[in-house]
Amino acid sequence: MKANSSNHSGQPLHKQLDWVITIIPFVCILILCAVFLASPERSGAVLARIRSLVGDEMGSYYLLIGLGVFLCSLYLAFSKYGQIRLGDIDKPLYTPFQWGSMMFTAGLAADILFYSLCEWILYAGESRIADMGGVQDWASTYPLFHWGPIPWSFYLVLAVAFGFMLHVRKRSKQKYSEACRPLLGQKVDGPLGKLIDLFAVFALLAGTATTFSLATPLLSMAVSQVFPFLNAGNSALSNNLLTIVILIVICAVYTITVYFGMKGVARLAASCTYLFFGLLIYVLIGGGQPRYTIETGITAIGNMVQNFIGLSTWTDALRTTSFPQNWTIFYWAYWMVWCVATPFFIGTISKGRTVKQTILGGYFWALAGTFTSFIILGNYGLYLQVSGRMDLIALYNETGDLYQVIITIMRTLPLSQLGLILLAVTMIAFYATSFDALTMVASSYSYKSLAADAEPHRNVKLFWAILLILLPIALIFSENSMANLQTVSIIAAFPVGIIILLIVGSFFKDADAYLEENAKTKT
Repeated sequence: MKANSSNHSGQPLHKQLDWVITIIPFVCILILCAVFLASPERSGAVLARIRSLVGDEMGSYYLLIGLGVFLCSLYLAFSKYGQIRLGDIDKPLYTPFQWGSMMFTAGLAADILFYSLCEWILYAGESRIADMGGVQDWASTYPLFHWGPIPWSFYLVLAVAFGFMLHVRKRSKQKYSEACRPLLGQKVDGPLGKLIDLFAVFALLAGTATTFSLATPLLSMAVSQVFPFLNAGNSALSNNLLTIVILIVICAVYTITVYFGMKGVARLAASCTYLFFGLLIYVLIGGGQPRYTIETGITAIGNMVQNFIGLSTWTDALRTTSFPQNWTIFYWAYWMVWCVATPFFIGTISKGRTVKQTILGGYFWALAGTFTSFIILGNYGLYLQVSGRMDLIALYNETGDLYQVIITIMRTLPLSQLGLILLAVTMIAFYATSFDALTMVASSYSYKSLAADAEPHRNVKLFWAILLILLPIALIFSENSMANLQTVSIIAAFPVGIIILLIVGSFFKDADAYLEENAKTKT
């Protein structure tokens, strides 16, 4: 990529930017935050009703899109479209490890560490798990399903569409609306295109603001456990101040990295991957239960594969448990919100790869990382529970504090202080790498037009780097606002789902035209 090449048009920077798409969604998010702060109960009740409508009454919409996009990804890989190369270069832009590490770390943030350590606990009390056979087999299976092929297919199918748009068709608008041009034509240059892009940036900002709500408290708790003097007051205020300091550190890391372009992003992603696997080895070996951990993981993979279609289509029509509404639909919607940013980043770094290599290689790196994380980190805690060494479920039921449960699990490992430091550093690296990708995409989205091989101006990247961290800091002082904004993210996934279908349909139409053009050229 050409670093800092945003002045290629010769225009002043402020004339190159799309201020409508940049400012309006952010103002909307700020207004929502103000409303949540002023009237949290009333606004929460309204959002809950809307979420009930789109998530409960229309939940099948999310399930069908999820299964459909997954099947579409397999068709793309093994059909005539699989041989299309994303770009006119013979060799991929990045090595397999560079590409895989950037893709994996950009798509998950530190949420994967949080959920890997505790998600089985959330399922353990569900009657659905008892009905299917018990905690041992199914509390370890559902995490692999909810972080497995279907959610990653959202990223990979759209990455192919965006990569084709940028590297093959060489379109200069890096926006959702531009990806819909083959179907919508010139309508994307009018109000409809603006509406699509506004939905996209709004979902991006909402998802970015809320991702910190899950894992950041664990990060600050881990730091305060190792360095008690940082939280000597042990009050809500001191907790919040420590969290803000950590967020500022994360912001500094990813701002410096993204300021220096894709080389910095690649290096940080590689470092994050090394830290991640170092943490996994520490838990696998230090926990002293590698046989149980691995065998439970193999069983979970088998359960998921054997029951994949049933898990993907179960709607619980009688609402005997509401398990799919509470979990599967929630996950598909949340991944769909994140589809605004991550697929653009994956598509950008996939230059030189074929469609088949992008999809199958993406599944390899993504599932290798997520499955390994949940199998090692999750199954160690599950072992403590089923072996009787520690009743973590009772601890969670008593305290309702997942963060305390996770710290308790980490405390059972040897050299636990060093283990907590490793956990904290890995989480910071994950956050920084993910927000590198978000900053690059948001910066590109701010332009009226930007060539695929050009990076946004450093000042634009700096603006977004700071902007993306300010909203989470502001929301730290209001838990209700954070919960409400997370609900906004889920609601935002509804129109995003429609846009995803438009993008997929546009890709097929454009790819067919491209293949016909190539066939005529050869003859």
